[in-house]
Amino acid sequence: MEKALKIALLPISYLYGAVTFIRNKLFDFGILKETKFEVHSIGVGNLSVGGAGKTPHVEYLIRLLLNDSKRIATLSRGYKRKTSGFVLATEQSTALDIGDEPLIYKTNYPVTVAVDANRKNGINKLINTENLNLEVILLDDVFQHRYVKPGLSICVSDYNQPYFEDVLMPSGTLREAQSGISRADVIIISKTPENTTPVDIRNVLKDIKPLAHQKVFFSYLKYGELYSINNRSNQLSTLNDLYRYRVISFAGIANATPFIEYLKEYSAELKHLPFPDHYEYLEKDLTDIQRYYESLEGGNKLLVTTEKDLMRLKNNTVWDIASRMNIYILPVEITFKDKEEEFNQLILNYVRTNRIYHQKYT
Repeated sequence: MEKALKIALLPISYLYGAVTFIRNKLFDFGILKETKFEVHSIGVGNLSVGGAGKTPHVEYLIRLLLNDSKRIATLSRGYKRKTSGFVLATEQSTALDIGDEPLIYKTNYPVTVAVDANRKNGINKLINTENLNLEVILLDDVFQHRYVKPGLSICVSDYNQPYFEDVLMPSGTLREAQSGISRADVIIISKTPENTTPVDIRNVLKDIKPLAHQKVFFSYLKYGELYSINNRSNQLSTLNDLYRYRVISFAGIANATPFIEYLKEYSAELKHLPFPDHYEYLEKDLTDIQRYYESLEGGNKLLVTTEKDLMRLKNNTVWDIASRMNIYILPVEITFKDKEEEFNQLILNYVRTNRIYHQKYT
């Protein structure tokens, strides 16, 4: 049935592909103008709709650049926020103000965080904001926003659903044709399974066929220790504690499969409650989750969700309920098993290079 539906949607995909092809050519030929900025900028995006894992990659870059003492900002669209235009995040900002992913950056790191659907306007606002003196701007989900040309462009693709095996929306999940990957300076294949062999890696590289200037890296998910929704220092050890618990997980993210599989591997039992991506929780949702939790007889049980969901639970409308529930948060990072130092040096070499020199000689 699903295959038949995808076939039926192919004519719309062809029409959508024609529109995106024409749009990209208008930029390629200079009819529509791309803007370059003097400030170092790193764009992180993908060819598909959601689920590739951009957020933990942006967090990786934040940690790397903070460790190098860079003054940085992140600029995102702020998907599903209730505000409009340019918004500079404050300590009081919620997901309704700036979106769940930017709120993660603001909550976890000492960086400037801003949102603006018009990235050109957002960058201008950031570089003209007094006392920021930014050295690097990280542009989140900007690959198709071609009015801005990042100094370094990173495209992330899911190992389990790589762009080269996908088709255009709505039959598939691609936002533009596979050929769009040619604009990337760096290609990251994310969510690489732990048991991936060197032969598997070589086969993926054959499918990618990277251009001479492109670097390809493989990243892996690395889950942290569970922590209480009310107290980050109150943690549960995955290896030493989780096997004693029955877990009810819930998440409103694009691809919850790795999250579910990880919890299933380490917990005594797992039940999962799915929600749409970037879902704005209502009081009724939390009441229903709590009722389901209480319906499981016996002790040693807990609720688990993601950090993205935590950002949306912090909204005033539901936080009073959520904060009284036995919810634990499962944080996630990415790591590079191989070529980590090469990736780090590529990023650091770019941000340490004189901006004009970099444009002229690379």
